[in-house]
Amino acid sequence: MTSLLLPLAQIPSPPRPGIELGPLDLRMYGVLIAVGAFLALQLMVKRYERFGGSPEIAEKAGLLALLGGLLGARIGYIIPRFLEDGAHGAAYITRPADILAIWQGGLAFFGGLVGGALFVIVYVRAKRADIPAMMDAVAPALPLAQAIGRWGNYFNQELFGRPTDLPWALAVSDRVAERAGYPPGTTFHPTFLYESLWNLALVGVLLWLDRAGKLRRRGSLLFVYLIGYGIGRGWIETLRIDTIERYFGLSRNNWIAIAVVLLGVVGLVWWERKGPGQRLDGRTDTD
Repeated sequence: MTSLLLPLAQIPSPPRPGIELGPLDLRMYGVLIAVGAFLALQLMVKRYERFGGSPEIAEKAGLLALLGGLLGARIGYIIPRFLEDGAHGAAYITRPADILAIWQGGLAFFGGLVGGALFVIVYVRAKRADIPAMMDAVAPALPLAQAIGRWGNYFNQELFGRPTDLPWALAVSDRVAERAGYPPGTTFHPTFLYESLWNLALVGVLLWLDRAGKLRRRGSLLFVYLIGYGIGRGWIETLRIDTIERYFGLSRNNWIAIAVVLLGVVGLVWWERKGPGQRLDGRTDTD
């Protein structure tokens, strides 16, 4: 059996979850999220300015997206713990400061996507700015942040996939393997790496679609992102072993990913035909 073989792991377990700089103990999970967010913000601002928007509005929208995204991601992580695991959920009542301890792990991306989107929509509408242009500016920035931030799961030794002895298998500490229910020395699918590479490829596809003028309306790129990310997240979720709750054989995140893909497809078709975004093909809606 795979779990009993001595694996030839190409990805070693991290020596530690952070870096100590004098009195500071920097957790790589938080550092990588911060780096990804910073680079995504820079890309978003440059793209929005290229579309004729104000860079100041883009910067503030980006910062609000980060705030709303972190709040939404943390809320999305904590709520299921109250519903599914009473002991785990009760810990947040006895130690409420842990609710904000993102460096310990525990962010639900889909919750972050909703929270960040709400904050940005409210702000951009209040400023009477160009929402479709903001949608296209944000689209490739999101997977860029995710591609970098996913490496935080590696340093936390979490959210890995099923056991495997593939050449790129992931090694974890004996304690982590045993906690997951497997013998020491078991290696696993590095799902953090799969999702990181998928998101980097998605960044390239979105930038290519934009540069090549493959879409007819400003704002359509965001729906392509939803489709692409949902597909990738869906198949990666089938490899993960950290989700106990299953509904018709699929995890909660699997079903959410399917819903995101459907939302992206329906939204893209409607937006390209009748959406409020500027036409990019030189035609008008009356043509």
